Amino acid sequence: MMKHSLKIGFSFGITSAIITTLGLMVGLHSGTHSEFVVIGGILTIAVADAFSDALGIHISEESENKHTTKEIWESTLSTFLSKFIFALTFIVPLMFLRLSTAIIVSVFWGLSLLGIFSFYIAREQKTNPWKVVMEHLIIAGVVIVITHYVGDWIGATFG
Repeated sequence: MMKHSLKIGFSFGITSAIITTLGLMVGLHSGTHSEFVVIGGILTIAVADAFSDALGIHISEESENKHTTKEIWESTLSTFLSKFIFALTFIVPLMFLRLSTAIIVSVFWGLSLLGIFSFYIAREQKTNPWKVVMEHLIIAGVVIVITHYVGDWIGATFG
């Protein structure tokens, strides 16, 4: 069983990596159709957003005033590493596939990861896993659809 402080950071980091990176990729793809721009966006998310999320978890854990300094830093580092590593995994399809195919593969990869992780969490909490999985996948789907249309709008307006 994973330590609570590590679980907090990992849970936040992997979820944020999936949702943020997919949203960014889909939006940038539909707005620019540029592999260069999409890869730049992923690298930016992997670095800047990983630091931002890690600081957010750090401050959130501090504000609860019930964790040791060691636990706070474990959550902080766990958030950073999970966000950074999982965000970078979305570059792999772009290295081997055409951009439009890589986006589809990335959406499948991200939703699969989110589904598996959600299933694991639900089982651990002894709740209906399919309800939790569907809830999380629907939220991710909404983000993907909205960012696609925002990208279309940006491309049409400013492209």
